[in-house]
Amino acid sequence: MTNTPEARSDAPLTAPGEILHVGAADYPGLDEWRSLPLSQQPDWRGHEDFDSAYAELSAHPPLVFAGEVDKLKRRLAKVANGEAFLLQGGDCAETFDGVTADKISAKVKTILQMAVVLTYGASLPVVKMGRMAGQYAKPRSSDVETRDGVTLPTFRGEIVNGFDFTEESRVPDPKRMVKAYHKSAATLNLVRAFTEGGFADLRAVQQWNKGFMQNPAHARYERLAGEIDRAVRFMEACGADFEGLKRTEFYAAHEALLLDYERALTRIDSRTGKPYVTSGHFVWIGERTRELDGAHMDYLSRVQNPVGVKLGPTTTPETVLEIIEKLDPEREPGRLTFIVRMGAANVREKLPPLVRAVSDAGAKVVWVTDPMHGNTITADNGYKTRRFDDILDEVRGFFEVHRSLGTYPGGLHVEMTGDDVAECLGGSDVIDESAFDQRYESLVDPRLNHKQSLELAFLVAESLTTVK
Repeated sequence: MTNTPEARSDAPLTAPGEILHVGAADYPGLDEWRSLPLSQQPDWRGHEDFDSAYAELSAHPPLVFAGEVDKLKRRLAKVANGEAFLLQGGDCAETFDGVTADKISAKVKTILQMAVVLTYGASLPVVKMGRMAGQYAKPRSSDVETRDGVTLPTFRGEIVNGFDFTEESRVPDPKRMVKAYHKSAATLNLVRAFTEGGFADLRAVQQWNKGFMQNPAHARYERLAGEIDRAVRFMEACGADFEGLKRTEFYAAHEALLLDYERALTRIDSRTGKPYVTSGHFVWIGERTRELDGAHMDYLSRVQNPVGVKLGPTTTPETVLEIIEKLDPEREPGRLTFIVRMGAANVREKLPPLVRAVSDAGAKVVWVTDPMHGNTITADNGYKTRRFDDILDEVRGFFEVHRSLGTYPGGLHVEMTGDDVAECLGGSDVIDESAFDQRYESLVDPRLNHKQSLELAFLVAESLTTVK
């Protein structure tokens, strides 16, 4: 979203004369998905407000621009070549009430801190991407939820319905798509201000850590920040230019689950005449919606954004190769990312055949580990949680597999927050189940807190050093 020294040598984000057409109504094939199997969608097509909400979204300005999307694809091509590392982090499911300056800045700050650890520790550029400004929809295992004999539609994220277990709250409301658009616009506006306006200045690296309690990860971070500070002062004494340290690129990503929303926000780029999803820079297809003949795969095969696909432990090498043919038939660098969510117990066994198949086929994709979704458990007190040790173990296994095969482990995808929540068990500053009643805030899946996120970044930095 912002310029770095490398970025400024490229074409500007929005080339002169580049305007994305308001709609994409007549573009061939963009509505083919409507005739295909479509899962994980709310039943709201017959709602009295659906047509007006869809029309309003279709007329709104894009949230991101084609030039930004193309730039991200170039960055991801470098990741695929082993020249950079991708860091994706943010909420399991964003909430409308979470769109505040404090919560957004804490989240961005944590991602920036993690990126500093990775960049300095592994001497690699880091592509920074937030699960934010659009991560409002969530897939669910059932269409309905029953409590005390009452059955209602399941909660699918605030872009669809409300969390409260009442009939009024749980009715899918298409007007929520419009509200999600405006919340995403507000989030992107603040993120752009942070990353361009001095908040991301590397010379403030030590200040980012203020306001949090000390623990081993923070003490380690303080030492690293001190080393960076000394290096920066040395460069300053030598007359070095600090423009590249004052701002950073930061991209927005979310699961492209709600196809009505994505279709309404698709625009045609006037430079190329091709369609772009403008709800975010990067979108991914989840484990529950990646059927090869399904609507989600068809729709995202037709847009120009870089696309991710979640791969679970049941994925076969044949399926992976079919996904490549569907989404990246031209083998475009940076186009396709595989986000692996195997679980700590499976990653060392299940991942190698997939990586070998892709390598043998000569395809160049970005391999990313998601150590969260394969390690979800239910605590004794009923909360959905994850053990921090399991998360660390899956990350280690991911790196071990790539090291053994001579391939590049390109990224980390985590559900995290900048807040001091208690949702995942363990960590140096130990979280146990007794903390859940007071500090568990997620509406869907558990997230790493600020301290746990930093601990994980140090592990990944060490693993990247051994890869290099």
